[in-house]
Amino acid sequence: MASKIQQLQFQACQASKFVAKHGTAYYKQLLEQNKQYIVEPPTVEKCNELSKQLLYTRLASIPGRYEAFWKELDSVKQVWKNRKELKVEDAGIAALFGLECFAWYCAGEIVGRGFTFTGYYP
Repeated sequence: MASKIQQLQFQACQASKFVAKHGTAYYKQLLEQNKQYIVEPPTVEKCNELSKQLLYTRLASIPGRYEAFWKELDSVKQVWKNRKELKVEDAGIAALFGLECFAWYCAGEIVGRGFTFTGYYP
């Protein structure tokens, strides 16, 4: 057990040295690549203003999303009414989409359990 702790400490020390050596270069490169997204001046006040703008822009987009949801629901109802005219290809695509949704649900459950298949950790 003590040897495992020493190995962990050694690896943490190596990682810390690597970040100290290469972290600044990575930070500068990241900022340079994404400079078109940086708002001048980069102050706390500007960040607060931008976060409020994002929140209220999202709130303002709700009516449009609401309308789009009901249009999509109406189109699904229309397809269901005309299901006798439904092609096998369309039904297959819908089935694959449902299967993909279920697979993502299962993957999320596994990740939420800490990458175990049997249950949650105590």
